[in-house]
Amino acid sequence: MRRKLSPFGLYVVGAGPGNPELLTLMAFKVLKKADVILYDNLSNDELLKIAPKSCKMIYVGKQPYRNCTPQEKINDLIVQYTKSHSTVVRLKGGDPFIFGRGFEELLFAEENGIRAQYIPGISSMQGAGFVDIPLTHRGISESLWAITGTKRDGSLSDDLKCAMRSSATVVIYMGMKKLAEIAHTYSEAGLGHVPAAIIQHATMPQQKSLVCEVKDLQEAAFKEGLSNPAIIIIGDVVQARAFIAAKQFNERPIAV
Repeated sequence: MRRKLSPFGLYVVGAGPGNPELLTLMAFKVLKKADVILYDNLSNDELLKIAPKSCKMIYVGKQPYRNCTPQEKINDLIVQYTKSHSTVVRLKGGDPFIFGRGFEELLFAEENGIRAQYIPGISSMQGAGFVDIPLTHRGISESLWAITGTKRDGSLSDDLKCAMRSSATVVIYMGMKKLAEIAHTYSEAGLGHVPAAIIQHATMPQQKSLVCEVKDLQEAAFKEGLSNPAIIIIGDVVQARAFIAAKQFNERPIAV
């Protein structure tokens, strides 16, 4: 039986891919009235300026492969501040329900009698459009696989082998430490030539990106100095402009 919820509120809010102008209007309105914001390292600090000056800001970042705030500590803070403040915002980068543990935090709040609401953010993968890569396109890709590069046990997701057998675009989150393994997996299947891209700090002024064949991912990332936070995109959509241009050229009528 579900416990009776308290009158205090927790908002699990997606901050979007980074650019503060990509924050949703609903998220903006909640930040405007926030009493406490628990924010991570993937949310833009500019967003904190939206909140009232009286708002308490608490950093609970989780940087990949580095020291981080334990989830248990974050949970304790959620309970602590929702007992004394009416609007507590858990501000997370991207969309909290896509590899962001947002649903876990929402369920934790409800299990502890805290009324909680989820406000989605623009997913980080959609930052691909800022380097002219569509995630799907007619005649190139009809579907999309979003895969975590690192599972709870630290291994690469087995779903990658399933995804690479299809014509789908593959988007890998949290995979920068797995570039060699990703490249090897594709190469071993005879797919090392498939186009790939890495986008770091997508949508931000410091955005960096590269395009290469998937077999060269690790070498290219090292050469260009790309690291976290970044997304990896694998599939023919990476070369969509060239594909479309070539198709249009081949369809031109031959002059007689």
